[in-house]
Amino acid sequence: MHGLISALSIYFPNFVKNNAMNIQAEKLEIMRLILETNNTSILESVKELFAKSATVDFWDTLPQEQRDDILLGIKEVEQGEVEDFDDFMKKHR
Repeated sequence: MHGLISALSIYFPNFVKNNAMNIQAEKLEIMRLILETNNTSILESVKELFAKSATVDFWDTLPQEQRDDILLGIKEVEQGEVEDFDDFMKKHR
C-alpha cells in the first residue's frame, strides 16, 4: 500500500494527511487488542496476515493507465465532481 499512499501524497496531500490520522488511530486500537489477548490463534493469524501482506503492494501491480484513472477519480471526488447514484441510474435506464 505504500506505493498508493506515495502516489496519493503527491496529488492529494489533504487526503493522505486525513488517511494517515485514521490509520494511526486504527494501529493504536489493533495494538491494544493484541496486547490484551491471550488467544494464541489470534496472534498466529495476525502474524500470518503480516507475512502475506509483506509480498507485493497491489498498487504496484496495476498498469499505469489504471493508476492514472484511480487518481483522477479521487481528484474528481475531492473537487465535488460527483453525481448521486439514483440520479445516474435514472439517466441510464
